[in-house]
Amino acid sequence: MQMTFLTPLSIAVGGAIGTLLRYYTGLLMMGWSQRLPWATIFINTTGSFAIAFFGILTVTGARFPVSNEMRLIFMVGICGGYTTFSSFSLQTLDLLRNGAPGRAFMNVALSLLFGLGAVTAGYLCATSLNNRQNAPALAAPMDRPAAQEEN
Repeated sequence: MQMTFLTPLSIAVGGAIGTLLRYYTGLLMMGWSQRLPWATIFINTTGSFAIAFFGILTVTGARFPVSNEMRLIFMVGICGGYTTFSSFSLQTLDLLRNGAPGRAFMNVALSLLFGLGAVTAGYLCATSLNNRQNAPALAAPMDRPAAQEEN
């Protein structure tokens, strides 16, 4: 994978965009997050869908292939800035520390269930749009060093 000088800067800009999307989504959903951190669950769910949908739809040979740099900008930058696993972890610990183990468990279970469901839905939607029986791996080629890629 060839990276240009601008790739890290482009990923950082994507991260800033994702962070702002996360911030404003959290503000919009603030009223819903009284007993459970619904904004975080929503953000992680939609981020899971987006990374799978974009990843499958844009990989080489897919319906809308884009450069590896564009995949990095969206998948690492925007999705990385948007999703909130660290917030999820902190909020779960806070629920436990505040004597709400049931709500902490619900937060973990719903986040995992919705996140896996959303990433599966994104994968299936993009695979369907690609009109392919055998969709490529989600991470290819972005998350694997070139030396480890399969031939």
